[in-house]
Amino acid sequence: MTPSSPADNLPRGLVIRAQSGFYTVHTPEGEEIVCRLRGRLKRGPRRGDLVAVGDWVRFRRLDDGTGLIEAVEPRVRKLSRLAPTPRGEYEQIIIANPDQAVFVFACAQPEPRLRMLDRFLVISEKQEIPALIVANKVDLVGMETARRLFGHYEAIGYPMLYTSAEANLGIDALREHLRGKVSVFAGPSGVGKSSLLNAVQPGLGLAVREISKATGKGRHTTVVRQMFPLEGGGWVADTPGLKALSLWDIEPEELDGYFPEFRDLVHLCQFSDCTHTHEPGCAIRQAVAEGRIHPERYASYLRMRLGEEGYERGDLIDL
Repeated sequence: MTPSSPADNLPRGLVIRAQSGFYTVHTPEGEEIVCRLRGRLKRGPRRGDLVAVGDWVRFRRLDDGTGLIEAVEPRVRKLSRLAPTPRGEYEQIIIANPDQAVFVFACAQPEPRLRMLDRFLVISEKQEIPALIVANKVDLVGMETARRLFGHYEAIGYPMLYTSAEANLGIDALREHLRGKVSVFAGPSGVGKSSLLNAVQPGLGLAVREISKATGKGRHTTVVRQMFPLEGGGWVADTPGLKALSLWDIEPEELDGYFPEFRDLVHLCQFSDCTHTHEPGCAIRQAVAEGRIHPERYASYLRMRLGEEGYERGDLIDL
């Protein structure tokens, strides 16, 4: 049993906005209290963000109507990136405790960037965040083509939604997937995220887009991170910073563990240190040749494992 602390008796709230050391805390009663972090929590070496959007905190109310964060509850999961500093790695928390990552890609206009989607999926696997893939703008290509483009992700086991804000397709299903959850949205520009969010809840897409613009305006701009409430319960956050997340903190030999369709086959490879790039007796390469692993997913793995230059050299043995 975890010992209690004096902070356990203080009001509890969810951090929904962070900017310049100020944190907006949403209480179960619906109040929003602007808080600062108590000085004693800042003492000692810091290897990462002490408070982030999505954190549950205990705070003390002050006479002027603001608050003081006294304790931060342990995070269930987090979407973060590691940044090298002169004193070592620093973990920047993009959002704490997300229930799911929603990856939105268009079927056309722009063409689907499935390499980016595969990269996002590896990040979500690495950080243990459940993923939901949304194939938007289905009205431009038709459902048959949309399923041809994205259907192999369903075969892997990822939940998929086919949507169109213009045709009001899949909006109710998306709304249900978001209900009661903290959802992180990500995807290339122009894929229709704002239109989808506006269809789910009028004005939501505009609010998210304005924060995204503020977050990406030059190196000296104050970074604002914020979640937005859903009328049916739950929160939505946009993550423009996800595009800058690198895979450098993933060891090459563990990459195959973040491809779900590889996991049950790796132990069948002839060599225990198989890279799945050229070795004889590789179960992954055999599965690709037999059509059990989609060739585009395998190509994504190779690009991440070898880098674009290594992939483009074409030094691999033909399947």
